[in-house]
Amino acid sequence: MPTAIRDTTVVTSDAARTVHHEAAIVVDGDRIAAIGPTAEIDRRFPHAERVDGRGKAVLPGLVNCHTHLTLTVARGVQEDFGFPSTLRFPTTVQAMLSAEENAVFAMLGALECLRGGNTTMLEISTRVPDYAQLVAGTGLRAVFGQSASDLEPAGIRENRFVYSPALAEKTLRGVDDVISTWHGAEKGRVTCVVAAHAPEACSPELLRAARALAERRDVGTTIHLDQSHWEVESVTKVRGVRPAEYLFQHDFLSPRLVAAHCRFMTPGEVSHLGRSRASVSHNAAMAARRAAAPPIQALAAAGCTIAMGTDNMAHDMLESMRTGLFVERIARQDAERPWPEDVLEWATRNGAAALGLGADVGSLEIGKKADLIVLDARRPHLVPALRIVSAWIHNGQASDVESVMVDGRWLMRDRKVLTIDEADVVTRAEAIGRRVWRELVDRHPNVPFPIRLPSC
Repeated sequence: MPTAIRDTTVVTSDAARTVHHEAAIVVDGDRIAAIGPTAEIDRRFPHAERVDGRGKAVLPGLVNCHTHLTLTVARGVQEDFGFPSTLRFPTTVQAMLSAEENAVFAMLGALECLRGGNTTMLEISTRVPDYAQLVAGTGLRAVFGQSASDLEPAGIRENRFVYSPALAEKTLRGVDDVISTWHGAEKGRVTCVVAAHAPEACSPELLRAARALAERRDVGTTIHLDQSHWEVESVTKVRGVRPAEYLFQHDFLSPRLVAAHCRFMTPGEVSHLGRSRASVSHNAAMAARRAAAPPIQALAAAGCTIAMGTDNMAHDMLESMRTGLFVERIARQDAERPWPEDVLEWATRNGAAALGLGADVGSLEIGKKADLIVLDARRPHLVPALRIVSAWIHNGQASDVESVMVDGRWLMRDRKVLTIDEADVVTRAEAIGRRVWRELVDRHPNVPFPIRLPSC
């Protein structure tokens, strides 16, 4: 039976940025069947299940182009110690997690994504198999990027860059295995990309092999790019050129690439990226935490598609959109541009295009997949909801998201998550997080750690 959300505001995020007021949107199966005035929709679909949309707004689901779900384990600590981390522990809390524990934090991240209206995410990790099945089971649209690198980790702290052909073969085999298992799974709701970790972590041979694998498998690619001064200095030292120039030299730039961060780019690097028509995942909130901001206006002018992501520790796309809006206005010294509608486009239609999913998701249009979110527009901080996109991005909260649908299936309804045992995930994550941080500190008592952890 079709479902009609009636008497509502429908923000389509289509090319014309059409907004329908006092309208209805009809979902039939996994697709959008109709959008129009409520009375007309009622006549056309008299037997549809009717959902009251008064005081609400329907928007496309948000497309998160850069996540590390399991790094929720570092939440509340790592945000204040830079990147690379100034904490000098010889390992990380994430490395201390078992596969099952790692999966708990992946589910915690997925839960936050869902509650905040993220319906699609590009998830990157060296341990995707730990939790792929569970994340796929949430009903979210997932793009998995198992990460590849051939830099021997033992030398990194001493600034020694040793590259291992055996490690390259091992990590690329892991990428291929994830693609074999998951690309096209769940009736196409789960897809994959080839994730080369970062320029300093990949030899020319690995970059070329990763690009070849992506072409053979007909999938996209992603990489962390210009995310830290350390990365720039390392690549310049080892390769004699800056990171984007290094990728250009070895033919890794392409329209299928999602380059994350791009914070410290020179005009020449911007030009290389733009000419390749690569997409950029603007992870604005994390960039601001790192005291950085990418040259978004220049990247867009050069030809890049600007998308958005959350990166790690937190997965609130509204926070990323709002931060992106504010920081970009500061960068431009322009109190009016970009508009909230521009930023919403980055986080919906552009993100879908960056992931190769633009034909199906990213906007609410007839024939596209029914990936949508319902906002409660009667919350005090959104009223009067005269221009809901601006009201939400300037003043909203992730908790304004009342319901979430992917592929025509409700994943959250009236703020109740239907596909994740929320209480269990939160309880387990709290217990594991407290224990593993305490274990890390206790194992390395001589490492300075200026935080007093709870005793239990």
